[in-house]
Amino acid sequence: MRNPSSDTSCPPGRTGRPRSAAADAAILAATRDALVELGWSKLTMGDVSARAGVAKTTLYRRWSGKSELVVDAVAELFDSLELPDRGSLEADIEYVVLQFAALLRRPEARTALMAVVSESTRDEALRDRIRSAIVDRQKRLVVLGRQRAQARGELPYEEDESLAAHTTDLIFDVIAGTVVHRALVSSEPVDELWVATFTALLMYGLRGSAAGPSGAAPAV
Repeated sequence: MRNPSSDTSCPPGRTGRPRSAAADAAILAATRDALVELGWSKLTMGDVSARAGVAKTTLYRRWSGKSELVVDAVAELFDSLELPDRGSLEADIEYVVLQFAALLRRPEARTALMAVVSESTRDEALRDRIRSAIVDRQKRLVVLGRQRAQARGELPYEEDESLAAHTTDLIFDVIAGTVVHRALVSSEPVDELWVATFTALLMYGLRGSAAGPSGAAPAV
């Protein structure tokens, strides 16, 4: 993490005072608070600037509008997710799913995520920003988990990089999609029993223990 007191760099081509990490953090926190209280439709850049104690021009130097700002506010929450080595792939999956579910229980995370996903159905640029700022960044957890599992001998290595990338995408979609649907759409608990059952099902597919129609184990 950057030290705000030592952050003295300016983006290329931009002059003036350096961008402050502390100010950014305050702005993103204010954005999440305002979104919970006001909702997407009523949220304005002015609301955020007032809550964060910064000039509105400061916001527009960093973000072109509300959509970009809210996506970055959500992305900061998701960046807090981590995957400590729990000794096995199964334990790693259970840990990150429980951690993800706990994050989604926070009002600011739940409200912000649902808001940007809803808006993105009408805004292609917003969908692209969600993909780059949230989805692509969080795939790091899948990559790390698979690397550890492969090093332990729990999963085979994939020589084909395109196939490996496809597998990473699929695992991410299964985990993120299932947990978001369970927590935010169905509004059902993501407790330890559910997570253990879900993880067992996922492990079954990852290990290729179920034979496909031809009798061969499926490559997941």
